[in-house]
Amino acid sequence: MELNTIKDAFDRVAKKQKLSTSRSQELIDQVGRELEQALTKIQAVPDPTIPIDQNSIIMELRTKLNAINPQSQLETTQKELNISLSKYPRLLEKSFVPDISKAYRNVDFDFHTVNQIILNHFYRQGLFDLGDCFINESNEPEPTTLKTQFLEMYQILDAMKSRNLDPALHWVSANREKLKQNDLNLEMKLHRLQFVEILQKGNRAEALNYARTYLAPFASIHMDEIQKLMACLLWAGRLESSPYAELMAPSHWEKIAVELAWQFCNLLGQSYESPLSVAIAAGVEGLPTLLKLANVMAGKRQEWLMMKQLPVPVDLGREFQFHSVFVCPVSRDQGSEENPPMLMPCGHVLCKQSIMKLSKSSTRTFKCPYCPHEATVAVCRQLHF
Repeated sequence: MELNTIKDAFDRVAKKQKLSTSRSQELIDQVGRELEQALTKIQAVPDPTIPIDQNSIIMELRTKLNAINPQSQLETTQKELNISLSKYPRLLEKSFVPDISKAYRNVDFDFHTVNQIILNHFYRQGLFDLGDCFINESNEPEPTTLKTQFLEMYQILDAMKSRNLDPALHWVSANREKLKQNDLNLEMKLHRLQFVEILQKGNRAEALNYARTYLAPFASIHMDEIQKLMACLLWAGRLESSPYAELMAPSHWEKIAVELAWQFCNLLGQSYESPLSVAIAAGVEGLPTLLKLANVMAGKRQEWLMMKQLPVPVDLGREFQFHSVFVCPVSRDQGSEENPPMLMPCGHVLCKQSIMKLSKSSTRTFKCPYCPHEATVAVCRQLHF
């Protein structure tokens, strides 16, 4: 993948730059130490009657600096860095085409829809000031409900960064029945964090009362977890020295914050990842293939403009595959509820509309387009992805 190659090259340049900076700083520090030592010798006057041979000190300093040879070392280090820096722009020029207009066609966008997608992205990322500015400049109506919902989510996440779980616990309690459907035990995990926080402060009695009030309802499902937490009571105020020190790891807070944001978006009917971010990332990954195709089709401009489907697949990787999709190999149509995929006795799959055309609306047997077997509509079975 070209993007991975570019990223690897960038990482090498960044590593070389850090190494160059480190070497240069060490060299400067070494020269500085030699100068300070020489100055200290010159300023030292143990006996006023004994003259100080400043010339010998200066000659000694000069000998040491010549041995270090800072100018030559700095030039060598800088030369190595410059070689890496000069190669990287050439790699970028080779990998990226400045004009990408030939890889897409002009489309009549619904600007209102596009603006709403951008606005949704700003609010989803917590960029509320930027979103409000965008509304003013684009004259779009403010999606008050969506903004309020994401504002609440970020208030909860900001509070968690300060180790304040009250807003998160209040939200989980208010949405308990909805969250139960996902069965991810978010409420139990939040109460576990709160219990550990109380225990770490050394208040064993308060931690025990908290467990009786908030952890007990989960005992039937999470008995092993609760037993571990009860054992932690013996280490109140010194949990970091206990066998259960991993419960204090910051990673627990980070994971639960991500899980809470995911659940919050899920209840809103929104995806956790910004659709705009995913679309742009997918476009960037698929762009090299589209540019190559555009170059091949350069002599068939009209055919390229009229093309409804790409003649080659664009592999975007599994991170961009959100659900199973069937595309009929005959009609090139994507499967749907009205036009579902159908399994023939020979094992090949076509969409329903293609089978109906081949069978003349179920009036006769038809031959599979990919093997010699014949079939009827009655023996074909619908597939469910």
